[in-house]
Amino acid sequence: MAKFSYQAKNSAGQIVQGEIDAGSQQEAIIRLRAQQLQPIRMSAGAKTGGGGFDLGTMFAPRVKGKDLQIFTRQFATLINAGIPVVDALKILSEGLRPGPLREASGRVKSSIESGRRLADSMALVPTVFDKLYVNMIQAGEEAGILDGILQRLASYMEKSEKLKGQVKGALVYPIVILIVAMLVITGILVFILPKFMEFFNSAGKEPPALTQAVVALSNSLIHKWYLYIGAVIIIPFALIQYYRTDEGRDTFDRLFFKLPVFGEVVQKSAIARLTRTLSTLLSSGVGLIDAIDISAKTAGNVVIEQALLRCKESVTSGRTFASPLGKEKVFPEMVVQMISIGEQSGTMDIMLGKIADFYEDEVETAVKAMTSLLEPLMMVFLGGIIAILVIAMYLPIFGMADVVGGG
Repeated sequence: MAKFSYQAKNSAGQIVQGEIDAGSQQEAIIRLRAQQLQPIRMSAGAKTGGGGFDLGTMFAPRVKGKDLQIFTRQFATLINAGIPVVDALKILSEGLRPGPLREASGRVKSSIESGRRLADSMALVPTVFDKLYVNMIQAGEEAGILDGILQRLASYMEKSEKLKGQVKGALVYPIVILIVAMLVITGILVFILPKFMEFFNSAGKEPPALTQAVVALSNSLIHKWYLYIGAVIIIPFALIQYYRTDEGRDTFDRLFFKLPVFGEVVQKSAIARLTRTLSTLLSSGVGLIDAIDISAKTAGNVVIEQALLRCKESVTSGRTFASPLGKEKVFPEMVVQMISIGEQSGTMDIMLGKIADFYEDEVETAVKAMTSLLEPLMMVFLGGIIAILVIAMYLPIFGMADVVGGG
């Protein structure tokens, strides 16, 4: 739960201020409206229930994108068949496995039965139904095309999951190779090198500097193994926790964009996700300013998010969307030009869809190129490390052979 400070207008037209506890800003708005208050301004304060890391949230079960996509597709089919929303949610809930999605659908059903709309009810479960989902459902309810909006949402999630899968898939191979290589190198240092050292020590001759350095590393691994295991666990955990902070997310997201090879994949996938989101929202009847705001918050990248929020301020003041977008270096010229054409012709949602299609294909091509480039680089890098270890083990033997040959 979080505490929200608000400024609202009551039924008498008076401005009132105060604080309210809620799970999300949308839930806070719903609670204020239930008190006959019309929110004017709202800002999030500190989380209630103590400071520090929220371990409950960290380890809470999450809904898989594939499961939510199937739920949305089935929901659309039931609504299209003329089944009332409450009955459709009951049918879906009974067919779901026990878990957060089943609990969420049950909570939404109960909320609708108490008099709330579907969108407002879904807003009460922001961990399952995000702002994009809620706003599209709201647009579908108001336009009377809920089944069509649900179909669009399902298609959007399907393409979004495919895009994520491509990027993640490109990282699986090098990560697996790195882990296996580290295990092999550790095995050489811990189990094989000490056997060689017994032989070197019996020779009574000081080994070369390279061998001494590798032996020092081997001894460190054997006698201080707990430090290395601690580092393997603590460092990734600390980086994940830092990334969850605003400063950490900003630092990492900017770094990802600047990385060679990988940065290109990140940028193209971010643009594909953004334009697909905007296209889906605009074609569903959501206004441009709201669509920009929602897309910024669901972009998944701080660089894109901040660029969009700057564009939103410009659009709010009456300028076109393409004009401020052209000043942001993160967006290629082609994207800006196509959006400009879409604005002039009144087909921005179609143009954004075409941009998304293009960049999704570009991501697939870039991922294949990155994978084909990483494979030989990884082999050369890891092969070089193992070669150094082998040379370090055999240098003393070569030295002894020279002595014997010279004698």
